[in-house]
Amino acid sequence: MILVYTGDGKGKTSACVGQTVRALGQNMAVAFGQFMKRDGQAGEQAMLARLLPERFFAGGQGFLRNDANRPAHRQAALRVLDWAREQLGHVDMLVLDESLYALGAGILERQELEQMIAMARAQGRHLVLSGRNAPDWLIEAADLVTSMTEIKHPWRTGVKAAPGIEF
Repeated sequence: MILVYTGDGKGKTSACVGQTVRALGQNMAVAFGQFMKRDGQAGEQAMLARLLPERFFAGGQGFLRNDANRPAHRQAALRVLDWAREQLGHVDMLVLDESLYALGAGILERQELEQMIAMARAQGRHLVLSGRNAPDWLIEAADLVTSMTEIKHPWRTGVKAAPGIEF
């Protein structure tokens, strides 16, 4: 199955982590890659590294905030993509967190993501993708799409990101 977690609300990465834990509980092999987050940047990374020692890779450069950094972000995305292709043949489920952010930022190309989907389907693997702004073509291609909707968030009132909540 192709699963997509999208939307402007919190919970996309958490849904990916939950999907990972559920699959592990069924004795499935899982690989989890992060496109945007640098290693050591977020709380889930410490636990994923313990659960999936050689099958967890946070290969991002952080979120793209300056176009001058685009080449470095593109190279990081290609490293994650290469890692993901290698993992796909050895797992039951591959999670590509923030892949849709990378796609929307233009550091991951549509054809690359379509190729990953085709490979997952051909090999009978589950592929989990997350990030904001899932494009229509991906929604159509996916088997399951969940949109997280922000209703209220403390950052709108000036509250800073909280460890264990935002990262």
